[in-house]
Amino acid sequence: MTVTVRDLRPGDPPDVEDFTRVRHQALPYILWTPASVLHTLTRTPPEAWARSLVAEEDGEVIGTAQVMLAHDSPEPGQGMLNIYVHPERTRRGAGDLLVRAAEEHLAAHGATKLFAWVLDEPANRAFAERRGYRASRSAHFLRLDLAHASLPPLPAPPPGVELRTAADFADDPRPLFRLDAETMSDEPGDVDVEFTDYEAWLTGSWEHPLLDRELTTVVVAGGRPVAFSVAYTDGGSLPHSRLRSSGGTPIVTAMTGTARAFRRRGLAKLAKTDSLHRARAAGLTDALTGNDTANAPMLAINTSLGYEICATEVRHVRELV
Repeated sequence: MTVTVRDLRPGDPPDVEDFTRVRHQALPYILWTPASVLHTLTRTPPEAWARSLVAEEDGEVIGTAQVMLAHDSPEPGQGMLNIYVHPERTRRGAGDLLVRAAEEHLAAHGATKLFAWVLDEPANRAFAERRGYRASRSAHFLRLDLAHASLPPLPAPPPGVELRTAADFADDPRPLFRLDAETMSDEPGDVDVEFTDYEAWLTGSWEHPLLDRELTTVVVAGGRPVAFSVAYTDGGSLPHSRLRSSGGTPIVTAMTGTARAFRRRGLAKLAKTDSLHRARAAGLTDALTGNDTANAPMLAINTSLGYEICATEVRHVRELV
């Protein structure tokens, strides 16, 4: 049996569905839909040199890779590759071929440092280490059973504070852009991010196909957004997903943050609690989120809401010199 690597065919719906299916099987803690896969590939700015790769064995897609330069970082030369192979199709060479193709692509476009997320399992970590990657920071995936959990009651907002949704900013989302840019700049990570291009943010974030504006809670004070909890949903489009319990639709919290001047007032927890209450009222039964292990305040919020760690991944780094 022969394994080969090629580019994802964005105009071929079955190919995109196969890519999505393998991603779900390999990493069932993140939402993947054909629309979101295409969005990442086709709506990422050209300077990222984004590619989506598939590994095929006798016509069957068994592995995937998403590859790009960190175009929104102030530090040039940083590349990102995330490789996932179907858990029942490992040890066939797909991972090796995908890594090699991704590294060659990134090096050809100026990358000198590569970053890859790896599930915190012995075989996965050994695979990365054999290829010259060293372990860096880590992050947890957390899950909350919305159907059965006892969410804390939603507290009344403090005086001068009100709760809205992202949908309320549909006519002018620029205030959310400013808040997102500020909070992302303080997010723990190996790669610094700067949101300076409003049009790129509109395309990449505001128009993301998974963004659920009705379930995204925005805390407003003094007439401007000061905290938010961003909700992603798949719209029930993936009935086969291992994310589901009892056939329900999951919500993923993609980001929760507060403007610097308004921190330590409980507004992040207020936003996330409200978003989860909205999600459960809408019939969603699962909630997922990610949490950098060094972000103790956010981990404390998630724990207080009833989330439990379901998996951990470790960022691995390789210098190209």
